[in-house]
This record gives sequence, C-alpha cells and structure tokens, in this order.
Amino acid sequence: MTNYTPKPEHKFTFGLWTVGNTGRDPFGGPVRDAKSPADLVRLLGEVGAYGVNFHDNDLIPIDATPTEKDAILKEFKKALAETGIVVPMATTNLFTEPIFKDGAFTSNDSKVRAYALQKTMNAIDLGVELGAKIYVFWGGREGTETDATKNPITAIKRSREAMNFLCEYVKDKKYDLKFALEAKPNEPRGDIYNSTTGHMLAFINTLDHPEMVGVNPEVAHEHMAGLNFVHGVAQAMESGKLFHIDLNDQAFGRYDQDFRFGAVNLKSAFFLVKMLEDNKYDSSRHFDAHAYRTEDYEGVKDFARGCMRTYLILKEKAAHWNADKEIQSIVAEINADDGSMNQYFGKYSAEKAKALQGQVFDRSAIAGRGLKYEKLDQLTVEILLGAR
Repeated sequence: MTNYTPKPEHKFTFGLWTVGNTGRDPFGGPVRDAKSPADLVRLLGEVGAYGVNFHDNDLIPIDATPTEKDAILKEFKKALAETGIVVPMATTNLFTEPIFKDGAFTSNDSKVRAYALQKTMNAIDLGVELGAKIYVFWGGREGTETDATKNPITAIKRSREAMNFLCEYVKDKKYDLKFALEAKPNEPRGDIYNSTTGHMLAFINTLDHPEMVGVNPEVAHEHMAGLNFVHGVAQAMESGKLFHIDLNDQAFGRYDQDFRFGAVNLKSAFFLVKMLEDNKYDSSRHFDAHAYRTEDYEGVKDFARGCMRTYLILKEKAAHWNADKEIQSIVAEINADDGSMNQYFGKYSAEKAKALQGQVFDRSAIAGRGLKYEKLDQLTVEILLGAR
C-alpha cells in the first residue's frame, strides 16, 4: 500500500474560507468558532497542505483599520513562515456585502462598478504581496433573477471592460500574475452570467489580453448543471487555459454542496485525476470544499486530510489503470487504425475531398464491430473497488 502522505510537489491547497467555514448554512447558524487566518494556516500546516488561498476579506475584514490590517498581516506572515505554507492564489469577495446585491462588474449602478474595480485592485496588490501568481474571479452576484432588470449583452460588455481594465492594471504594475475565471450556473443569483467553463473560454477570446486569462473550473459548479466536469476541464486543458482548478464533489442537479473531494462521484473523480496526471497538470490542486456541519475542528482536519488522501489514492489507481495489460489491450484494440483513411484527414484540399467522396464504405461491416466498452468500464470499476 502506498503512503498517501501529501508532499509539497502535489501542490494541494485550501482556501481560508474552506477550512475556516464555521458550518453556517441558510437554515442554521455557525457550529464551529471562527479561527484567525494565522490559526487556519497552522491547521493546514498540521495536515500537510502545500498552500493557502484567500479572498481579500477572509484575511482582512472589510472595515479593518490600517493598524488592525497591519497586525493581521504580521501574524499571517509569521504563520506562513513557521509552517512553510505558501500563497499561490488570491481572489476578491465581490458578493457578500450589500453593495453587491445586484452584481459588481455588471451592476447597473456605475458607483458599484467603480467600487468593485477599486476593491479588486487593492486585493490584487495584497495577493501579490503575499506571493500569489494566480488571481481568480468568481462572479457570484453577476446575474439576475429576472431578465427584465438587465440587458445581458450590456452585462457581457461590462464584464469585458472590467477584465480589460484589470489586465492593464496588472501590466502597468508589472505583476507576475494571471487571471482565472470561475463559472457557476446559479446560486446565489437565479442565473449567473458566463455559467459554464465553455462560456468562460469563449468570453476570454474577446478580451484585449486573452493570453493573461484562463479558467478555474470547479467540480460542483459543473455538476450542478448536470455537465460532465472532465469534458469541461479537457476543453480548458486542450486550449492551454487551465490555470487553476477547484476540487470538491457534488450530487448532480443539487444546490452547491461543496463536499469533500471524491465523496459522491468516485468514477468521475478518478477520470479527472487521471486526466490531470496523464497530462502533467502543474498548477495548484485546490480543494474548494467544506467539512460537514456535523464536525468540530478535528473533523475539519479529517476533511482536509481526506481530500488529499483521496486524490493520491486515485492518482495511484490511474497509474494502475495505465499499467493494466488487459485494459491497455482493449484500449489499443478500440483505437486500432490500419492507416487506410489517413489520406483523407488533415488539411483540406479539393483533391482530397474528391477522393473521399468516391470512397466506398461497408457500413454494415463497420457497424457490426463490438467495441468492448462494457468490459473496459467494468475493469475500471474493479480497479476502483480494489478487485484488480
């Protein structure tokens, strides 16, 4: 049995808002006392995490005085130094305060939009000060309950204007920082703009500096919409835009549950880990999840250790799948190609098109071939169950 102990090279990270979640939900108050950011860093050091991420106000309360801010930062930096924990990513809270009740960058109120830019620039400065190389944008309030209230085309334009402005800010400051956009279909708004990873990828291509901007897909957010998360991540990876990833778990079609990674859909989690590892993904593996409301802080540690341990177990299972001779024999068989069609693929030419139009295909023979997908899937399940 492999030692599933997390190491720095695994780049496992958690947000202050994850291990610091007090268990409050829409139907009940906190069940755990709030801990300071420094204490949460020490908790993460205890469980073996690599990094800690934060929203600006997870670290510095929005109404903190300069003296209070300095004291918090001093203690936070001390905890980072003590534990060796790093800060790979930061983000801005543009959703909690009442001023953002109708959005931030897409608000109909120009004062709100201006304040959102100001708040984000200040938060970028803070993130860079602490070492962040990735800056995530989640537009939790960027949406509507009724389309009578906003023109969605105007909202897209406002989003683009904000991202272009902030890209220029980063360039002007000469920060070594990239942006990652995080999609979600709904909650807390009835409908959120740019609701899937695919929407975000299309939006990025319209920006002035698309090379600076990628995506931060989240398992739960795509599963809420009933989508295949692995496919969304594959599209991001193939386009060179997977800058960051949020790992958790979620029953399909439910509210945002933010369960421990692998807690619900193990096979989906397996194929996700396999794809990340097979393609040598090298950014943070960030667990954006919460411990159950039933837990005390020992349970929070169990939650954090569980996220990392499950990833490492699935990483081992992926290596086992890749090395399994029977599985690889089937994979080779279903992908076998005699090369007879190669002449028709690749770049178009009129000659190639004419030749392809004259090709005769034996449809019955081609359709009659069994593909062994049932067996391949069963063997995958057996690896996950430890039967192979």
